[in-house]
Amino acid sequence: MSDHPTLTDLDGALPFVERHIGVREADVATMLDRLGFDSLDALMDAAVPGAIRVTESLDLPSPLSEEAAARELRAIAHQNRPGEPMIGLGYHGTITPPVIRRNVLEDPSWYTAYTPYQPEISQGRLEALLNFQTVVGDLTGLPTANASLLDEGTAAAEAMTLVRRANRKAAGPFVVDADALPQTIDVVRTRAEAMGIEVVVADLSDGLPESVLESGLSGVLVQYPGASGRVLDPRKVIEQTHERDALAVVAADLLALTVLEAPGVLGADVVVGSSQRFGVPLFYGGPHAGYMSVAAGLERHLPGRLVGVSVDAEGRPAYRLALQTREQHIRRDKATSNICTAQVLLAVVASMYAVYHGPQGLRSIATRTHRYAAVLAAALAEGGIEVQHADFFDTLTVPVTGRAADVVTTARTYGLQLRLVDADTVGITTSELTTRSTISSVLKAFAISGVDLDAVDTATADALPDALVRTTPYLTHEVFSTHHSEAAMLRYLRKLSARDYALDRGMIPLGSCTMKLNATTEMEPVSLPGFADLHPFAPAEDAAGYRQLVNDLEGWLAEVTGYDRVSIQPNAGSQGELAGLLAIRGYHRANGDTHRDVCLIPSSAHGTNAASAVMAGMKVVVVKSGADGTVDLDDLRAQCDKHADDLAAIMVTYPSTHGAYEDTIGELCAIVHDHGGQVYVDGANLNALLGFAKPGEFGGDVSHLNLHKTFCIPHGGGGPGVGPVAVRAHLAPYLPSHAMHPEQDKREGIGPISAAPYGSAGILPISWAYIRLMGAAGLTRATAVAVLSANYIASRLGEAYPVLYRGHGGLVAHECILDLRGLTKDTGVTVDDVAKRLVDYGFHAPTMSFPVAGTLMVEPTESEDLPEIDRFIDAMIAIRGEIDRVAAGEWTAEESPLRGAPHTSRALVGKWKRAYSREEAVFPTGIDPDKYWPPVARIDQAYGDRNLVCACPPLEAFAE
Repeated sequence: MSDHPTLTDLDGALPFVERHIGVREADVATMLDRLGFDSLDALMDAAVPGAIRVTESLDLPSPLSEEAAARELRAIAHQNRPGEPMIGLGYHGTITPPVIRRNVLEDPSWYTAYTPYQPEISQGRLEALLNFQTVVGDLTGLPTANASLLDEGTAAAEAMTLVRRANRKAAGPFVVDADALPQTIDVVRTRAEAMGIEVVVADLSDGLPESVLESGLSGVLVQYPGASGRVLDPRKVIEQTHERDALAVVAADLLALTVLEAPGVLGADVVVGSSQRFGVPLFYGGPHAGYMSVAAGLERHLPGRLVGVSVDAEGRPAYRLALQTREQHIRRDKATSNICTAQVLLAVVASMYAVYHGPQGLRSIATRTHRYAAVLAAALAEGGIEVQHADFFDTLTVPVTGRAADVVTTARTYGLQLRLVDADTVGITTSELTTRSTISSVLKAFAISGVDLDAVDTATADALPDALVRTTPYLTHEVFSTHHSEAAMLRYLRKLSARDYALDRGMIPLGSCTMKLNATTEMEPVSLPGFADLHPFAPAEDAAGYRQLVNDLEGWLAEVTGYDRVSIQPNAGSQGELAGLLAIRGYHRANGDTHRDVCLIPSSAHGTNAASAVMAGMKVVVVKSGADGTVDLDDLRAQCDKHADDLAAIMVTYPSTHGAYEDTIGELCAIVHDHGGQVYVDGANLNALLGFAKPGEFGGDVSHLNLHKTFCIPHGGGGPGVGPVAVRAHLAPYLPSHAMHPEQDKREGIGPISAAPYGSAGILPISWAYIRLMGAAGLTRATAVAVLSANYIASRLGEAYPVLYRGHGGLVAHECILDLRGLTKDTGVTVDDVAKRLVDYGFHAPTMSFPVAGTLMVEPTESEDLPEIDRFIDAMIAIRGEIDRVAAGEWTAEESPLRGAPHTSRALVGKWKRAYSREEAVFPTGIDPDKYWPPVARIDQAYGDRNLVCACPPLEAFAE
């Protein structure tokens, strides 16, 4: 026999599944032995109820090696033909500075971070988000901006509900500018229809229409500049709106606001838009960071995240998430919005684009963009074609009777993508990418030749209206004038990332949020030009690669969930929830059951569930949980009987939010179906089911899936996410549609959930790669190892901290809840103390006080190896030892290192007056040369809300 390897042996090193799953085979045996099982199969047989188990393996393609998957994705990307995007409509060509692309967008210290609920270890991204808020606030002329929204369309829809919520006196329709972005109008209509809000789309050229002036209104939205390119002075409309005690919303282009007067100065109450053209790739429509800023007095009505400035225990300024009591995870169905995350990673990119260029650089980019539009308009006029509007920033509407399609087609031969408005009209939008060559090619597409561009340039004035030229300053804070060299920018980004704790540092054991490995092979394709540079409204023939990617992914997701159809349009889990509930609503209405509007929600559910139900026009009725954490079926039956005539749905998470496989899920589904309701299975915990059970087969009618949890899209510090919605066949006609969808049959329907037809398409290659790399057996093993790791933690920590709930077979699912309430009662040590003390041990805290106050929910995921899991367990046991010292009277809770945590490097110098030693404070496990040092001490949360500051503080605030 030859000693030479075979060709099969040469296919590669370890299979990807062994790179993704951290626990080695020998460690699996060790962990199973601890639990009393001889195999993973035996563990899963004991954990997962037999009634819901699948009998066949997942039908997925055979797994590829990392190199093969990367090669296939490059081939798919190559099928897309980005061209130079001049379509506009809120999506623009832009240049991501390489220092930002490499050190933010492609840097795991930024993209693997979690939402900054633990602010002491999130100061870097919180500062970046505060920069973002400052950029938005300065440019829009309003004092408070949030830390990003999902896109411009949904930001406008959120503004519609904000003005109605904030101004109860105003009644009547919400009026939308007919010159608003068409996708924004459609998203607003979709949202309004479900909530019973009347929307009037009107031409606002001469002010509000008489019918509205006579009947009243709740608010108005003006696009500035408009979709047609026209720059309308919004002051008349704003004044008319205020005269009727309503609020005015302006949807504005951030780059245009560097040369056009700020909407806040013109009287706007709310300003919304997108920050995409601040260095964020087109990504075929997303992810992009939408924005919202508000006038004084509206701060507490803001949806989404809001970063504020507070102080730490040592009296120094520190950043935190502000005003969280208005959010869905606290207020549930009374929340301002169902949005659970934001678009943090993209907001960071946009903020750093502003930091890098500064106010002068941004103005230069805007001036250049406008100048090309003005020269092009003049050149077209010289060729006999007059553009539609005299005042514009970057967009021209060009009438060409009967020739529009020919012009657009010809432009494509020159590598340009223009907008086909209708048979007689072409839209053209200039951008940061536009060059003299671009203008020449556009003229050729219009069959115009012989124009002397230099002469036209010399003779052409700007086309900005004099009354709206910006005079107010912006970006005056020092941060926007000190990082313009690449060296300075690189060091600033490095400084901020070093202040944070992300997966590149260690385990983030967050229950419910699944902080698993985001493999480099999965991430790399995102930056490929074929995926990054395509406009969402490019012709379908230019997006063949995306069509294949989406079709593959939707098919695979349908297979693993047991549903019939999937839409990947929702660009967050919250939007997937809304889409699923709207599908249920559409189904009932189509059947004539318009009275079915009650949504049952277990008391343990995610807060987004209740908020989404309200947004879908449903009434929330809570179903009790039993003492063991399961849904109380007796109460469920009682509620179903009570609402037999108006029951629309139940939203249930499986495995439950309590981290357990409930035996009764099949019976629960049957009860609801018997009473005419539909079953919504929240897919937040799908990573505990893959390969073992399918919600579409054990009773679910619809689920949303969190690709940023189960399918490896990174959390990005609080976004981006993707929340596809999967349905049984009877709900498929009610999936999201989009008037500009590249597929004709998806243009008519319930309307869009997101601004772009495919939502956050640019990050779909990540999940495509994950499924393609893992294959059926790999995904199934990942589920089993995640359950193994959670049960191993529950077993080892169960004596130190009681495990609150267990499910089938006395086992937990992929996460477990540690109950600290008894320890708190006996010693005064709280979950906050344990969470902050974990920082000193080098860990991010588990999920705090959800779904039960006074507990920690731990989820190790399949990606963590046994040494890291054991390191976490040892830290938790050591902390229990510190709690015992408090119980024994050695320290009071207030004097203990638990209450003093986290300890900064300042603990090493100066006077020491604490009841424990410096060594116990900062080196609880011994001196570690790689120790993570939190940049601030424990933050005073209440101070930040009492003294609300949501923009960059002056440098003097940080002086000693």
